[in-house]
Amino acid sequence: MSNASNVTKVEYYEFLGVSRDCSDQELKTAYRRLAMQYHPDRNPSPEAEDKFKTASEAYQVLSDPQKRAAYDRYGHAGVSGASSSGFEGFTNADVGDIFGDFFGEMFNMGGGRRNGRGQRGRDIRYDLQLEFEEAVFGKQVEIQFRRAEICTDCRGTGAPAGRGPETCKQCAGRGQVRYQQGFFSIARTCPICNGSGQVITDPCLQCNGAGLTDRRHVISVSVPAGVEDGTRIRYQGEGDGGRSGGGKGDLYVVLSVKPHEFFERDGNDLHCVIFVSFPQVALGDEIQVPTLEGDTLLRIQEGTQSGKEYRLRGKGVPHLNEHGRGDLVVQIVVQTPKKFTKAQRDLLRQLGESMHIENKPTSRNLLSKMKDLFS
Repeated sequence: MSNASNVTKVEYYEFLGVSRDCSDQELKTAYRRLAMQYHPDRNPSPEAEDKFKTASEAYQVLSDPQKRAAYDRYGHAGVSGASSSGFEGFTNADVGDIFGDFFGEMFNMGGGRRNGRGQRGRDIRYDLQLEFEEAVFGKQVEIQFRRAEICTDCRGTGAPAGRGPETCKQCAGRGQVRYQQGFFSIARTCPICNGSGQVITDPCLQCNGAGLTDRRHVISVSVPAGVEDGTRIRYQGEGDGGRSGGGKGDLYVVLSVKPHEFFERDGNDLHCVIFVSFPQVALGDEIQVPTLEGDTLLRIQEGTQSGKEYRLRGKGVPHLNEHGRGDLVVQIVVQTPKKFTKAQRDLLRQLGESMHIENKPTSRNLLSKMKDLFS
């Protein structure tokens, strides 16, 4: 570690990176930036500790109008007594004001005991698996799970009736204990009472002092029509009970949807593939296609190409919490048989000879334009 006399010879304005006519806010911002950068808990090295101490000394001097005036006039000689004291001139209130929420949360600075402050209960996740149709049309289902509820014997106090908690001896009821870390005093939550300032020496037999007991709970879940896989439904206040009067947590029902045998979902639309024969697409036909509500009639136009899609309006998935439904998109695919009878072969040869189709190559763009023309 550097010698202390060398540390105090650093030019304070230059070290903090501010001008000599900087405002109090600019000074505070510059100090906070360096202190966060070189704090021993974030940067545990002798060089960082030296710089952290120098930044603290510089701010201690320049934040005081009288000390700053003396420093501006005489340099280190004018504040030798103040700067040599190092970090001792700071109080926890000064540090808490400078660092704000960052160090307040990191070291619990300036915080008081947590006695009387309720602790919110934990949230609970419940995984609910649905059939494909149940996700499409919705469902009402009862689920049961276990959650922590307020103990009926001690009413959440953790101690038997008539026997209250005692003051924590470790922190004397303050909820915090202080540790000296080098030249820095840190206040942390008491590990014995967890910041409450009180301990239970004679715990409730029902909950063993926890104030909560594990119980089975049943709730009716309303799954709206049109939900998707991974949808979360939140039930406020249906989670674990809170401690010391704290509120209950929430219940999150996470939905998992099983895949369908042949329908595929894309948003609110459904897709499926229907295999047909060559005569059906060549001459046109009427076929029955399945929907989620039963079969419906689909007319295949004469000359339909394999791969063409027909859209059945309103046969898809309902819009979640809205009116209307998506569509069912049916793709027509010509299925070529692998075996033929002699009579079928003769008929196919006659058909092929009569069609006079030239087997010439063409570009993919031209093929797409031809498909659009025929469609």
